[in-house]
Amino acid sequence: MQPMSGAIQNYAWGSTTDIPRILGVEQTDQPQAEYWLGAHASAPSVVDGESLVVRLEREPGIIGGASIERFGNQLPYLLKVLAANRPLSLQAHPSREQAEAGFARENAAGIPLDDPKRTYKDSWPKPELMLALTPFDALCGFRDPKQTAELFEALEIPALDQMVAPLRLREGSAGLAEVFLDALGQSDERRDLVNQTVATCVPHADAEGPVGDFCRTAVMLDEYYPGDPSILAALMMNRFTMQPGEGVFLPAGNLHAYLKGAGIEIMANSDNVLRGGLTPKHIDVDELVRVVDFDAAPVELVRGVEIAPGLLRFPTPAPEFALWQVSPGDGVEVELPSTQSGRILLVIEGTVRDTEGTELTKGQSAFLVAGEQVTLSGDGIAFLAAPGV
Repeated sequence: MQPMSGAIQNYAWGSTTDIPRILGVEQTDQPQAEYWLGAHASAPSVVDGESLVVRLEREPGIIGGASIERFGNQLPYLLKVLAANRPLSLQAHPSREQAEAGFARENAAGIPLDDPKRTYKDSWPKPELMLALTPFDALCGFRDPKQTAELFEALEIPALDQMVAPLRLREGSAGLAEVFLDALGQSDERRDLVNQTVATCVPHADAEGPVGDFCRTAVMLDEYYPGDPSILAALMMNRFTMQPGEGVFLPAGNLHAYLKGAGIEIMANSDNVLRGGLTPKHIDVDELVRVVDFDAAPVELVRGVEIAPGLLRFPTPAPEFALWQVSPGDGVEVELPSTQSGRILLVIEGTVRDTEGTELTKGQSAFLVAGEQVTLSGDGIAFLAAPGV
């Protein structure tokens, strides 16, 4: 196990307390939104005093043969600790085919990679798994259109009823797509409608049941994005709360937004984000419509599956990554899986040690090269990331 350190990202939506608490370090006066562990070009981790990107250029074999055959000499995943103290933007991510086509198209058009209107920063997809460490609120995918129509109609705003009428008149995804696009309109009329909606919701924000949940979402989003028309789009989505140990997998095309909470996130090593609202950044509406999956579906939570004592795997279909929770204890030693892959180990509680006596304590991490066999003991809780192939 080679000692590894990551990079803090101080985005404005971050928490000042969660990441320092999880890593066991002192707070600063800046919000800390994410802690990155991996070989992302903009913020690579340091392994044994050397950038992991530089190390991989010299020794790509430490990633593992199966991953190299599938993805080339790039570590295919990025492991993060994420802490949201306010809502993030509505966003979706492309499939590999969409990313490859979009990246090539924008390159051919001569759009610089740092152009704020550029959509595709690379040719990779960006599936994600978010695993809650605290109660974690999020929006994910679209609610059943008839249920959404009933919630909007309960507010008794005629202009709002007219806007959501396609949810009843058109079948399936077509109605959702039409209303979603209408809700993204930036006209004064749409802004007035948002303000009416939020004002009507305020008296119901403490109510129980679906209407109360709906109204709390509207009021909360308006607090951070006052008058933003995309609040109406967000109100079409499933809102849910994960408890610690529960996760959600976000495949290509899934529209989502993290609202509040801290967790472990693992994703494909990509920067491709298509924003769909709740942001001052560029929204490429045409590409968004091509990428977003408008089929309504309830949220399906991911839970750990025990594959050995002290070892849980969080199953997803993503080939770019895999995630395990490692919890050795009294009399329990855990042999780390995926031996033929380059892995990252992050400890979030207690202490773990290998058979050679190397210890990692809360907040410390290590890189394990392909072919390295490690068995852990101790009283700690750690997360292990690896390629999914």
